Amino acid sequence: MELERQESKPNEIERLEARTRELSAFSTHLQSFSEQEKSRLARTLHDELGGLLTAAKMDLSWLQARLSEPGIQQRLMQLGAVLDEAMDLKRRVVEELRPSLLDHFGLPTALKAYVEAACAKAGLSVEIIVENACEPLSKEEAISLFRVVQEGLSNIIRHSSCRAVRLVLGGHAGRCTVTLSDDGCGFDTSEQRLSQAHGLMGMRQRITALGGYLDIESQLGKGTTLRFEVPMR
Repeated sequence: MELERQESKPNEIERLEARTRELSAFSTHLQSFSEQEKSRLARTLHDELGGLLTAAKMDLSWLQARLSEPGIQQRLMQLGAVLDEAMDLKRRVVEELRPSLLDHFGLPTALKAYVEAACAKAGLSVEIIVENACEPLSKEEAISLFRVVQEGLSNIIRHSSCRAVRLVLGGHAGRCTVTLSDDGCGFDTSEQRLSQAHGLMGMRQRITALGGYLDIESQLGKGTTLRFEVPMR
């Protein structure tokens, strides 16, 4: 009887490990599927909605050139302002779904532009250091790293009450390393606390799926540092 209990323990551990691997693979699949859907939606908005808005602007210009009544001109100008807002909203949504800089100019440029814009909007000072380009990275790897920084910066802006943000990006010895830090209020980094933070869990899952690791250092009143590293294939 005792032997049976001893044999059952390894079996339970094996089942638990297998279940953990399945959940990790499923989470990675969902993240990949989500990015594919975002990319598809971004293309649809850019091509189809963008085309419709451009056509509407052209028709508006045609009307403005042919209708001279001041009251009508005023309404047409208001309509033009609304169309401009719609085009700007479309652009911002497309960029949030799939950063165009990432596809055209690579990870360093996309991260620099995003972090600078987000910090400027939040009223934070920012320092960005690119030591070496992280190349080569596939599009899937680059978007995963971008999303981790995006989530990390979002957490900083929402929760840290900081004044300054620092981003360091570098490629060394076949590995891409990113460090994102702030001078904010910090938080409890106990395992229990981290296990309850779904955003941090998602970030860690993305990095683990790339064969890397993620580390978080924080002290109350002394800021937070998020550091992650992945291999460059």
